[in-house]
Amino acid sequence: MLYTTTNQDLPSPKDSKPLHNPAYNLHHLHHQLSTPISFQLKKMAADRTIRPALIVVDMQEDFCPPHGSLAVQGGRDIASIINTLLAKPGFVARILTKDYHPTDHISFASNHPGPDNQPFSSFVTINNPALGKESETKQQQLWPIHCVADTSGAEIIPGIDTSSKHLVVHKGMRPEVEMYSVFADAFGNCDHGTNAHSVSIDVAAALKSQGVTDVFVVGLAGDYCVKATALDAAKVGFKSWVIEEGTKCVVPASWDAVKGELETTGVSIISMNDSIIREL
Repeated sequence: MLYTTTNQDLPSPKDSKPLHNPAYNLHHLHHQLSTPISFQLKKMAADRTIRPALIVVDMQEDFCPPHGSLAVQGGRDIASIINTLLAKPGFVARILTKDYHPTDHISFASNHPGPDNQPFSSFVTINNPALGKESETKQQQLWPIHCVADTSGAEIIPGIDTSSKHLVVHKGMRPEVEMYSVFADAFGNCDHGTNAHSVSIDVAAALKSQGVTDVFVVGLAGDYCVKATALDAAKVGFKSWVIEEGTKCVVPASWDAVKGELETTGVSIISMNDSIIREL
């Protein structure tokens, strides 16, 4: 199920007036996201008209100090940067993601017998949920219990101004498979037929129906869910960007390696001072 609250309605194709604020629900989602927005941005270096979306990944209580069960160092500190981005009028869509796990999620160390059930250091074998690929396996890192559905730890931190969001998307809801990316599960399955029980909406389809060309990713954590979302945004056909000041890593020292991996696969790493951000 998609939980969505907004104070902005996407304008009609010919409407260049400021966005309005009637609430909308899941039944109107496809109509809302398929309605073009009049704002267009020129990326001067490539003389390319883009239609950008912002994805704010997992800015949740359990990922932030001081009390988060899986707190990312400095996680709360990026809220002001994210709010600056959320306030920019140029984004066609502003999506917030939430890790939203059941209590029996496979990534929770406490759901496995000892002694090999230590958070961070232990791994378990998981199977591909895709039809016909069930024999494919991979190793899943174990974590402390975090972001359990309908708990305070799963809530967006109050420092994030959610008033301009268009969608809140829940991910990681299927007990037997991890889903760091909002576009794909841990096996890289991007089709919503496979992921329907893992994520509350097909984000790629929703953005494409809106004519989005570029996806800008910020949030937590840079070395896990932000990285995975940015990589998969490129995989499903968007030009993908990560705004460096808008993310923090579980392992801060890993960021240089993460950047290298992202750039090697075509994801651009930019800063808040880049012209493409200033012009939004």
